[in-house]
Formats: sequence, C-alpha cells, structure tokens
Amino acid sequence: MQVVSNNLNTFRVLYIVKGVLSLLAALFFVGYLAFLNIFINESTTMPDANIDVMSVLNIIMGIGFILCLIVGILTLMAAKYIGQTCNYTFVLVIAILNCLSGILGIILGVFTIIEINKPHIKMLFDQND
Repeated sequence: MQVVSNNLNTFRVLYIVKGVLSLLAALFFVGYLAFLNIFINESTTMPDANIDVMSVLNIIMGIGFILCLIVGILTLMAAKYIGQTCNYTFVLVIAILNCLSGILGIILGVFTIIEINKPHIKMLFDQND
C-alpha cells in the first residue's frame, strides 16, 4: 500500500491564521469608528455640506466590519473542513475568495487550489462527503 503525503494539515493551520487575522481586521474598523465618533465632534463638521460626512464614514466602517467578520468566519469554517477533508466545493470557493484579500490571501488561495485539485486529495474529499 502506497502512502501519499499531503499538505492539508499545513493549509488548515494557515487558514486558521488567516481567519484570525481577518477577525482582527474587523476590530480595526470598530476601533477606527470609535475613534472617529469620540474625537470628532460637531464643531469640526462642515455646515455647508449637502451630506453628513460622519454618517458616510459610519456606513463605510460598518460595511468593512461586516465584510471582515464574514470573511474571517468563512475562512475558519474552511479550515475546519480542510481538517475533516469534506465540503470540497466550499473549500474551493473560499480559496478563490481569499485570492481577493491581499498577498497572504493570494498565496494561500492559489496554493490551496493547486493542492486540492490533486487527484489523491480529491479522492480524500470524495470519501468523506
């Protein structure tokens, strides 16, 4: 019987790290939003402006927080599924999604796609689905 090695455990750990970093990035948005709301008062706003700048910044920071939170949770779920070698399609989609999030995400996503497309890795995922 031939033993075939794979790097799935390494990818699982890297996905956990990436997920935690994404959750920490969500905290950046919360901290920046708190900083803006505490230290920027009404006297610094522009009275002639047609829009309220603080409202726009609050919306942008809220969207950034939600996106980072979602990406972090999905990345941690992908780490779990890689460890269990199940949900091949979900792991593939999250690998592609991670390719949109900076250099760490690009490297992790590309190498994950390469690794899970190997025939013996696909067989592992098929056995556990």
